Amino acid sequence: QVQLVESGGGLVQAGGSLRLSCGASGSIFSSSTMGWYRQAPGKQRELVALIAGGGTTRYADSVKGRFTISRDNAKNTMYLQMNSLKPEDTAVYYCKMVTIYYTDYWGQGTQVTVSS
Repeated sequence: QVQLVESGGGLVQAGGSLRLSCGASGSIFSSSTMGWYRQAPGKQRELVALIAGGGTTRYADSVKGRFTISRDNAKNTMYLQMNSLKPEDTAVYYCKMVTIYYTDYWGQGTQVTVSS
């Protein structure tokens, strides 16, 4: 069973930065596609960024140029560097793992609040 644990959320002023981390248990991290998603109050959960096992990345248009997704396979950890944060980035951020067997795992989420 895979466990994902997010950390790094918090309260930041608009224009500030935060770095989220997602640590994974198990031995399948390096071959899995990892992603960050977010859900704001009253809204559906949406994709923020994806990173494949080989390092290919994909971003939502709303965060391109501001957020950077990365991974350290040796540490079983994925990161999301968030710069130039806006109030509309306020949400609970979740990490997701999609294994090569097409099994999904989710973390418990970490709150990011951006004040104006």
